[in-house]
Amino acid sequence: MSDVLAATRGDARDAVLVVEDDAGHRELLREELAEAGYSVTAVATAEEALAQLRERTFSLVVSDLRLPGEDGFAVLEGIRTLVPAPGFIMLTGFGTIDQAVAALKAGADDFLTKPIDLEHLRIAADRVLQTRRLRNEVQQYREVLGDQGFHGMFGKSPAMLNLFDLIRRIAGSDGSVLITGESGTGKELVARALHEESPRAGGPFVAINCAGIPETLLESELLGHAAGAFSGARGARKGLFLEADGGTLFLDEIGEMPASMQTKLLRLLQDGQVRPVGANEEVSTDVRIVAATHRDIAELMAEGSFREDLFFRLETFRIEVPPLRERGEDIARLLEFFLRRQALAQDQPLRRLEPDALRQLLGYRFPGNVRELAGLVERAATLARGDTIGIEDLPERVRTDRSDDLEPGADPAGGGRHEDEWETLDELEERYIRQVLAFTGGNKQRAARILGIGRKTLYRKLDSDV
Repeated sequence: MSDVLAATRGDARDAVLVVEDDAGHRELLREELAEAGYSVTAVATAEEALAQLRERTFSLVVSDLRLPGEDGFAVLEGIRTLVPAPGFIMLTGFGTIDQAVAALKAGADDFLTKPIDLEHLRIAADRVLQTRRLRNEVQQYREVLGDQGFHGMFGKSPAMLNLFDLIRRIAGSDGSVLITGESGTGKELVARALHEESPRAGGPFVAINCAGIPETLLESELLGHAAGAFSGARGARKGLFLEADGGTLFLDEIGEMPASMQTKLLRLLQDGQVRPVGANEEVSTDVRIVAATHRDIAELMAEGSFREDLFFRLETFRIEVPPLRERGEDIARLLEFFLRRQALAQDQPLRRLEPDALRQLLGYRFPGNVRELAGLVERAATLARGDTIGIEDLPERVRTDRSDDLEPGADPAGGGRHEDEWETLDELEERYIRQVLAFTGGNKQRAARILGIGRKTLYRKLDSDV
């Protein structure tokens, strides 16, 4: 008799489907993933799983390979027809390299052997979901922007055009890349763009957040481990370096990597050999390393918490991702994009920003960068009662922000700024009109409406070189 077990928490981030015929193991997986904050549905057969997938949307499927009736590959085949397809982790007590390769070639995101290390399961689930979210975001950018985007990134400002040009120029090299920039600027999108522009584009792109994994497990996640390497490691595990063979391995938050792992990473970069934990032999791997951090690496080296020789090995090429506040007219275009994306996602009419709300957003500094802007638009579009978004729909920190008038650290009386640093009224007006024109895609009728002036007045200002 089938049993469908559901555990839902109010703060669940994603829906997960567990497919496991052993009742005790099924309940263990359900409890572990529910405790991690997921909304979990658990079933016993592939047929039940496929029925669930037809009825609702899941972000991740965790399935045993051997099931009564159809096996886990039938579940994997079923999810390949879904858009967007959920992530997929295959489980088996009879794991072999051949099965792992077959599962990964068929579209699985990871392959874990029984008995399952529950901490490894949590890490794998988080990593697979993060990768899937990034892929879906890139696809959404492409659907909304068409040919205007660059691998999920969008921008016409000089800062972004220079970034895209740098990515193209260094993508063909195998040298390591260090990506720096503030949180929320899109460093993982840059890493994926490097991969997709490179000759390795046909290989895997594997990402891991070094800050999100306990130090005791990071080495095993990266290098893999042999059976019996430590307590609970009954089966061998293929690490991410080997999983990324022939492709790109993205090490996010590299500044948080423990010192012991930095030493091993340096050695691996030097000789290209991976030795899984507990193994006697090394395995060759062909991986391009792309690392990223929002921390000040020079400061970390001065503190002694990051190896200088590793830094120089990673920084064959360096990419600094510009903060949103330095991207000028891109803010208006991104606002338009996220409004359109939100309307499509919610199947709702496209909401517009009222002039006072647009003016406040264009002057806001966005300390959380593009990530903050995306969340802010989602919140405002959801809370807005009418067809437009007013200033009252924006968070208080945005409504009360005066950073369009002040430089960081300056006081309201103008302390810290020189007289020649202030913009004139004409310059402020010119900048604002150009931002509104960028927001409307050059539609002067819409721009005049937003600006609250007549079209003749707008044309006159444009003719006067505004």
